[in-house]
Amino acid sequence: MSQRLRRIAATALTLVLGLTAALAVAPAAQADAARDGEWWLKSSGITKAWEVSKGAGVTVAVIDTGIDTSHPDLLGVVTGGKDISGAGIPDGSKPLGTLPEHGTLVATLLAGRGNNSAAIAEAKADAEAQKNAYERAVASAKEADEDPPPAPEPIEIPKPAAGPDGMLGVAPEANLLSLSLWMGTENPAGISVEEQVPAAVKWAVDHGAKVINISLGSTQPDWPTSWDTAFKYAEDKDVVIVAAAGNRAGGMKQVGAPATIPGVLTVAGIDRKGKASVDSSTEGISIGVAAPADPLVGGLPGGGYADWSGTSGAAPLVAGVAAMIRSKYPDMKAPQVINRILATARDAGKPGVDNLYGHGILDAHAALTADVPQVEANPMNTITEWIRVHRRGAQVNAGPTEAPGISTEKSDIKPIAAPAPLPPSDGSGFLPPLLVLGFGGLLLLTMLGGTLHYTRARRRLAIAESTKSAPVSALKLGDRTGRKDIFDELPESGENS
Repeated sequence: MSQRLRRIAATALTLVLGLTAALAVAPAAQADAARDGEWWLKSSGITKAWEVSKGAGVTVAVIDTGIDTSHPDLLGVVTGGKDISGAGIPDGSKPLGTLPEHGTLVATLLAGRGNNSAAIAEAKADAEAQKNAYERAVASAKEADEDPPPAPEPIEIPKPAAGPDGMLGVAPEANLLSLSLWMGTENPAGISVEEQVPAAVKWAVDHGAKVINISLGSTQPDWPTSWDTAFKYAEDKDVVIVAAAGNRAGGMKQVGAPATIPGVLTVAGIDRKGKASVDSSTEGISIGVAAPADPLVGGLPGGGYADWSGTSGAAPLVAGVAAMIRSKYPDMKAPQVINRILATARDAGKPGVDNLYGHGILDAHAALTADVPQVEANPMNTITEWIRVHRRGAQVNAGPTEAPGISTEKSDIKPIAAPAPLPPSDGSGFLPPLLVLGFGGLLLLTMLGGTLHYTRARRRLAIAESTKSAPVSALKLGDRTGRKDIFDELPESGENS
């Protein structure tokens, strides 16, 4: 193993021990081995779907740890970006944090265009052989006192371009935006993840993204109130947001935010046999669809490749299909795009929708070609309706919460003035005061019981409304005093191959 790969492996081990993030960065043999390892292109109907669309003209934002735009499979793919962390470079192309390779792995799965490195190497080898042969011929002619042979036509060396080697993403004709975040450890620029995420979502929407991929997650299902506005903004602007469900091997027992946000298309992970991955997935009622997650291969910063696994890789496969649909049907609204993916998924697990596979396993060709009825609303629900039901009286804004994970909701109920004191009674003896105290206590108990009944009734009503409009969860942000930031851990996982 080379020194560079040893460093990569050491980084992965540190993440396993320190962050319960077990990304397996095992070196793939070479570029063509990476292409050979993309088993999901056929099994998920992607190769067949390319006969219909490859995502041309659609911009997908990758909110992650930054994309290495110099990777040979990504030349010309990333057309813009921004560093949201404050610790990177302005265009978001510098990989950041404790898992800097993560964004490049995701990007190559989503929109890699492959490379022609083998053709370049072959041409260089032929040119070198031709040069050596000519030099020998010249030397031989000189020894024989003959005229040197004419110089051969130079062999043209191809320029780096898309080709048959390396990673071919799901939507190889789509364009990417790189939004770099600092994840995993304290940001040296001092900007919290809770500030970075909504800022990245809004920037992506404002700069033309029609699909947003978020392969990052927390171990908590709830999200800061400050995120509401950004995700509602994306919903209002007709943007499809795809998020990873998370991984059990990373310490997640349930889907975590932002994959729990209503309206987001949440992706679970399956293995090569089409079964829910034990380590590289999780479960929850917000899962929309399942896609390949174990094993995967992807591109590394610097031009290499790695074997890995996790729903971090499943999400960009689905985001790529969303881009293909938006390319094929440019006037189709986001709820219909999501519905096509869900309605055409191959049923798996328990019949119907379940907590492991959602609506089923991704079928890209069917999503592009099937006759799918129109729906009235996003089948993954809507953040707008969730806010209406659950943020009543809350001041929702795009800024960060003052304390991570702590609700900033404010009540709009006006305080009731205390009753005026009554003058003392003229009666004598202990019976009148006793009666007053007795009836006063009974009245107090009656009022208390009525208040509890009213509160419980309101709570039941809210839960019922939530089930109809946003069954993702009836979340309330609890007191997190003394607890870690909800993004302290990056549960992206896999086993060393």
